[in-house]
Amino acid sequence: MELLYKSTRSENETVTASQAILKGLADDGGLFVPTEIPVLDIDMDTLAAMSYQQVAYEVMKRFFTDYTEEELKRCIEKAYDSKFDTDEIAPIVKADGAYYLELFHGATIAFKDMALSILPHLLTTAAKKNNVKNEIVILTATSGDTGKAALAGFADVEGTRIVVFYPKDGVSPIQEKQMVTQKGANTMVVGINGNFDDAQSGVKAMFNDKELEASMEKEGFQFSSANSINIGRLVPQIVYYVYAYAKLYANDEISKDEKINVVVPTGNFGNILAAYYAKNMGLPIDKLICASNDNKVLYDFFRTGSYDRNREFILTTSPSMDILISSNLERLIYRIAGSDATKNKELMSLLSGSGKYEITDSMKTELADFYGNYASEEETAAVIKQIYEDTNYVIDTHTAVAASVYKKYKAETKDETKAVIASTASPYKFARSVMDAIDNKYDSMGDFELIDELSRISGVEVPQAIEEIRDAKVLHDTVCEVDEMPAVVTKFLGM
Repeated sequence: MELLYKSTRSENETVTASQAILKGLADDGGLFVPTEIPVLDIDMDTLAAMSYQQVAYEVMKRFFTDYTEEELKRCIEKAYDSKFDTDEIAPIVKADGAYYLELFHGATIAFKDMALSILPHLLTTAAKKNNVKNEIVILTATSGDTGKAALAGFADVEGTRIVVFYPKDGVSPIQEKQMVTQKGANTMVVGINGNFDDAQSGVKAMFNDKELEASMEKEGFQFSSANSINIGRLVPQIVYYVYAYAKLYANDEISKDEKINVVVPTGNFGNILAAYYAKNMGLPIDKLICASNDNKVLYDFFRTGSYDRNREFILTTSPSMDILISSNLERLIYRIAGSDATKNKELMSLLSGSGKYEITDSMKTELADFYGNYASEEETAAVIKQIYEDTNYVIDTHTAVAASVYKKYKAETKDETKAVIASTASPYKFARSVMDAIDNKYDSMGDFELIDELSRISGVEVPQAIEEIRDAKVLHDTVCEVDEMPAVVTKFLGM
């Protein structure tokens, strides 16, 4: 049976999976959602014996029904290969009373690799399936990790170009160096004078600019997105929750059908939404624990039912979560509104206008699966130090936000259900913040001296993704104002 997709903001149109992946964003500005969540009707004993690639196929074939078996398996094979430095793709480490699902073993040492390794293949396959002759222009805003992972995925992919916008002073030094040294004739990286929400709003405005769309069509181009708003990003993220559960069961860490909790450090809401979709497919997940940093707009939402982005934007040591407009939350809002596109559109209109909205009491009752809390900068640093000193395991700042919130959850609820924590980035990506948390004696060291010291104290080899940027040449140095973003794109395209 074919699974179709519709916009969160209108009831009119349905598209196939490949069309939704190609478009990225619906014509009305909404996000594509499946008309129903497919059931994971495969026995756990069977899943437990599978490789990551095999689990990926079982999950994705239920969502991407217009891809043939051969097409989908080819995409998976190209994505999850030797780019990853472990055969398991997403290994699990038991430490400090939780299971850390390490999602950072790909080419750019962050969880975005898990989806962005496959998206270029899904997208180019979709273009062929739909007889698209235009060159696909990937337009992406990043708070740090999506940018490099998307650039690495799309670099020199025929028939595509990619432009990444990032907040010039809002990413870590390693994140920035990873992006600005990116090779590939079809790549462009641009720093903006603003924060991530400014970059994201600028990108969304270009997607909704009908005049720009018409002029690009004339020149043989069309936009698509590599942000987590693209359903081709979201579905591959469901895979690793299913895989983690299957591996815990295979390793006798949990019994069959035993419920687990999932803890996710959350910014744009895509990663935790993938866990929610996994739960709705039938995976035995109990609580979805949403961990925020000092930009705690989601914590306030889960506590009060009111979403309000009108607040100070705080730069933290977990910059990928420095977000006040969590785009993927719209998919959850649509669902808890009873898949009512009119109601959802009304709330999103309030968000873009006054910057806030409030959900109804009946919608609030639909949030029972979720628990939200946040970790301050001090709490984040303290948990990095505590886990290292107690277990010799080093986690990055984003994973530390999740670990800190999980401790709060357990203290508050006394719930001892086993928990998987999504470990979203390598500590090497945020070496200075991590090392400062462990001991402030490293202040005088340079970025790469710190990297070597981190390797020494953790006993973990420096990842190839870091080694290759030590002496890499800066290839992208464009910086612009938010209102100059469209001009930068059209210049890059030679329009």
